[in-house]
Amino acid sequence: MRRTARTLLLTPLIALLALIGFAVTPAQAATWSSSDQWGTWTNGGYTLYNNIWGSGAGSQTIWANSYSDWGVWANHPGTGGIKSYPNAKKVVGRKISAISTLTSTYNVTVPSSGAYNTSYDIWDVNYDYEIMLWVNKTGPVGPLGTSQGNVTLGGHTWSVYKGSNGANEVFSFLRTSNSTSGSVDIKPIMNWIKNTKGWFGDVTIGDVQFGYEITSSAGGLGFRTNSFGVSAS
Repeated sequence: MRRTARTLLLTPLIALLALIGFAVTPAQAATWSSSDQWGTWTNGGYTLYNNIWGSGAGSQTIWANSYSDWGVWANHPGTGGIKSYPNAKKVVGRKISAISTLTSTYNVTVPSSGAYNTSYDIWDVNYDYEIMLWVNKTGPVGPLGTSQGNVTLGGHTWSVYKGSNGANEVFSFLRTSNSTSGSVDIKPIMNWIKNTKGWFGDVTIGDVQFGYEITSSAGGLGFRTNSFGVSAS
């Protein structure tokens, strides 16, 4: 009876440990991983960044086999406010007028719970302007600023918001339906902001970042970038 009871008790425990092991295996088996707040790794002309920057954050581990094959395991409490933006970044370093093409592709696997968005975060070199392109979102998250209506650009239809975080102006483009894979033609979006709206001039585009802006992932959630890349000419 004791042996039977012990076996019955161990069975769900073993299953739980197997599940936990499966969840963290990518980080353990990856070429690189880091749980440091500002952990960084360079690969193939890109920089990966753990980037736990918000107050009240929990634990987070970023792992990568390459700039296009990476992910995050995050356990942030179910409170308001952004906790982190783990991302992969490529620096362009060209004025908008000097860019012939600026495109990107993405393919992600994201959880169905929590509060987060999967987004591009594009900056000018002086960090005066932030252009966010949300390709999907889950939970109670939203952009800064006021609605500017909808526009179809770069192969997607976006709801546009314009605001400020006190340090820089923020232009947010939220895809009107969630997407986990696709391509984005970024150059027409930059031209629309510059030429059609006049919200900035011929600025030099610096960082093109792509990652997960996580508000909450209580209990631990996994985010995986299956493929990603930026092309500029």
